[in-house]
Amino acid sequence: MKKLLTGTVKSAKMTKTAIVDVVHFQVHPKYLKRIKVNKSYAAHNEVGAKEGDTVQLKEIRPMSKSKHWQITKVL
Repeated sequence: MKKLLTGTVKSAKMTKTAIVDVVHFQVHPKYLKRIKVNKSYAAHNEVGAKEGDTVQLKEIRPMSKSKHWQITKVL
């Protein structure tokens, strides 16, 4: 089963590649407070997403050293 993520496009300056920032929350083991965790993914962009768009990512086979995700749609 392929993983799906939702994130915001941080940079779309490369050809057919976008950097997508995905935010999720973790619970601190001792203090039990929620901590916001950001992670950036390099994603294949044939949809034409621009900076600031909220997009959905799908896991794919490796396309290059850093690209393992593809933008499926702009939300």
